[in-house]
Amino acid sequence: MSRIQLEPAYVLHSRAFRETSLIVEAFTREHGRVAVVARGVKSARSRRRNVLQPFRPLLISYNQKSDLGTLTAVDQVASPPALLGQALYCGLYLNELLMRLLHRGDPHAEVFERYRHVLSELASEATPQPLLRMFEKHLLEAIGYAMLLDREYENGNDIQPQQWYDYQPQRGPVLRQGPGKSLVSGAALLALHTEDLQSENLAELRMLMRSVIGYHLGDKPLASLSLFTA
Repeated sequence: MSRIQLEPAYVLHSRAFRETSLIVEAFTREHGRVAVVARGVKSARSRRRNVLQPFRPLLISYNQKSDLGTLTAVDQVASPPALLGQALYCGLYLNELLMRLLHRGDPHAEVFERYRHVLSELASEATPQPLLRMFEKHLLEAIGYAMLLDREYENGNDIQPQQWYDYQPQRGPVLRQGPGKSLVSGAALLALHTEDLQSENLAELRMLMRSVIGYHLGDKPLASLSLFTA
């Protein structure tokens, strides 16, 4: 059995477990996504219940001897970002994305720090679309699904900003005669590649990322997308 002490974490999701407990899915900096039983937190006398909420920066301690650990301590270490309205929906989208794409026990410290940064930016009322697109791009890279954005899949030719491409999630961009409803411009692909997103690229990139992420998720769509247009 391993004992994890004072691990930086955020709650992604929780569900009831027996009468007074919760199973908490947490995203930790050094151990990735973990699931722990928080015993007795549904009791009226529990001090942990209000702390184990999404978006609160936590330090958690837990014992791990199987896929399901046992929470032993939790402390909130800073005020949570004030996510309201659209920013809150964006945060819920990020949590569901991490739940669906990250495997338990697969650490991604760089994704953890990006997640922390995006929450802070959303709370400061930054424009959400560029933040989400860049987070999606880096998350896919971290889990082994890096996107080909600067050259064509079939022949390796450089992407041309004035051309239109059919982006095939399992491969990459293929030159097509465009524009077309399901095509993306070379200008948008290059903007994502250089991480210099402009307002005119955002609608195309939202469509592109929905397609790519949907391919990796399979048949079950993200529930959070029904709340807003991310």
